[in-house]
Amino acid sequence: MKIEEIFKEHKTIAVVGMSKNPRKAAYSVPMFMKGEDYNIIPVNPTADDIEGMKCYHTLSDVIENIEIVNVFRPSDDALEVVKEAIKRKEEKGDIKVIWLQEGIYHPEAKLLAEQAGIVYIEDKCMYKEYF
Repeated sequence: MKIEEIFKEHKTIAVVGMSKNPRKAAYSVPMFMKGEDYNIIPVNPTADDIEGMKCYHTLSDVIENIEIVNVFRPSDDALEVVKEAIKRKEEKGDIKVIWLQEGIYHPEAKLLAEQAGIVYIEDKCMYKEYF
């Protein structure tokens, strides 16, 4: 699946590691996507809400249907996030894409996601790729 197709076909993005700090990309990138009419679901265990959006502590806590999991966590944390996303997909059938932001990558996570039938993108900025 091409990146253009991902943006066109999937409009709900759970952002794992979304920040409350407007100076961080983990805040500005999801807020940009929100401004482009994407439904942003913050996932951050240290916040209850970000900019009026309900914030969930884990992916499994999210009530809404998730199409894209956008990851703003260190590469060392990516495997656990991907495992949680795969488990959720097996239980709810909703996650179609896992997107690791620029500078984030994990070979084992990539393999597991692809084996689970999830489109996997790593080391790419969603904001930069949108244009």
